Amino acid sequence: MDQVFEGTPKATLRLEGRKVIRSEVSNDWASRLQWKISRDGKPVATVAARAETAYEHTDKTPGTYEVVLELWKYEGYTVKDHGKFIEISNKVRYTI
Repeated sequence: MDQVFEGTPKATLRLEGRKVIRSEVSNDWASRLQWKISRDGKPVATVAARAETAYEHTDKTPGTYEVVLELWKYEGYTVKDHGKFIEISNKVRYTI
C-alpha cells in the first residue's frame, strides 16, 4: 500500500531574535517534521519540530545561520533510501 500525498505541505517561518517560530503546516502528511540548521552553508543540526512550534538555537559559534523546516517524504520500499526530506518553508537567516 502506497502513501498518498495530497496537496503540497507549506509552513511559514518568522524570526524573533534567534528564536524561529513556525506556522501550522498546511496539507501536512503527518510524517517526520524537523528543523534543519546550517552555519555558513553547512548543516550543523536537525531537531524534531512536530511537538513545538518554536526553536531557539543555543550555539553561539560566530557565523551566518540558516533555518528551514523539512518534512519526510516516503518514496516506497523499492527505493534504496526509502525517501527523503523536502523543504516546506521559507528560509530564515541570522548572523552571530
